[in-house]
Amino acid sequence: MTRLALLGSTGSIGRQALEVIEMHRDRFEVGALAAGHLDQAFRAQLERWPEAAAWTPDGIADPTLAGRWAEGGLEQLAADAKVDIVLVATTGIAALPAVLAALAAGRRVALANKETLVTGGHLVDRALGALGGDRLDWLRPIDSEHSAIWQCLLGERLDEVERLILTASGGPFRGRPVTELGDVTPAEALAHPTWQMGPKITIDSATLVNKAFEAIEARWLYRLPYSRIEAVIHPRSMVHSLVEFTDGSYKAQVGLPDMRMPIQFALTYPRRLSSPARGLPPAEWGSLEFGPLDPDAVPAYRVVREAADAGGNRGTVLNAADEVAVEAFLGGRLTFTGIGPLIEDAVERWGDAGEPELAEIHAIDREVRQALRRDLGLDVA
Repeated sequence: MTRLALLGSTGSIGRQALEVIEMHRDRFEVGALAAGHLDQAFRAQLERWPEAAAWTPDGIADPTLAGRWAEGGLEQLAADAKVDIVLVATTGIAALPAVLAALAAGRRVALANKETLVTGGHLVDRALGALGGDRLDWLRPIDSEHSAIWQCLLGERLDEVERLILTASGGPFRGRPVTELGDVTPAEALAHPTWQMGPKITIDSATLVNKAFEAIEARWLYRLPYSRIEAVIHPRSMVHSLVEFTDGSYKAQVGLPDMRMPIQFALTYPRRLSSPARGLPPAEWGSLEFGPLDPDAVPAYRVVREAADAGGNRGTVLNAADEVAVEAFLGGRLTFTGIGPLIEDAVERWGDAGEPELAEIHAIDREVRQALRRDLGLDVA
């Protein structure tokens, strides 16, 4: 029986993970649950899984939970000796210390949090090096693109990989020139053509910052240089990513856009089991079209890729600036086309070549957020 800690249990990924677990109750136990708030959704999960330890940043608030409360928060849950796999679906850099704690304790991590590798990829890389063995067994990606690459690489030699190719739907503004996007509304930007996601990641998909962040993740997950990590536009979102090999052949992972499939693969690896996700016969796939992703046509994507290539502390700066920019856009304080320039300005102001330790990452994150929020007239936390 595999015992799981689920961090971010009430979000989209967390709820879908619990669907997968429910389907395979003979294989999985839920040992810990953590959520952003002690709301009705979280209470219902705690009732469904009465043996699970619990934590939210709101504090205990309910004396009936005293016996199962993790006073040490996410890090305590992640490092628990009774847990086999820690599924990380929380948002923001709060997940990074928990991931590092889990790896330090020898726990496998199923990762659905981009900020961990965007801001602290060098720290995670160090932790995986200390563990030894199969890095992609210790750190199992849940993002559909990275799960696809992982699956394509099984049984292959990394030194025979020519390129990793991430696929992008192109978002709601695919094909529209950037000159026409200055007055788009949050409602338009939130109308993703394929995936149902939270507002932050949906806006990141519209700007394609999300795809540039995935390139950063790929660099740390697969240890390949950015020059061998590309992205293409694939509107159908059926091909989740591709790998090109040195002999000119390609492998792709294909399926309907359903996050329960990569979640389950991360939990059941190396086994493949029946899934709540629906399959689709090849005769019904239709046309699988691909097109180039022109960085000049999506400035925010270009800015993030260039900053990532420069390295240093820029991942932390990028992440903080993007989160503030998205908040400002959704709140009417910044135009959609202002997101890229704001991120670029932040990288110029705070970026340097040093790779920060964990405490420095939090300090840089706080400094960038506070300064940009002041600049934009947002409440300063």
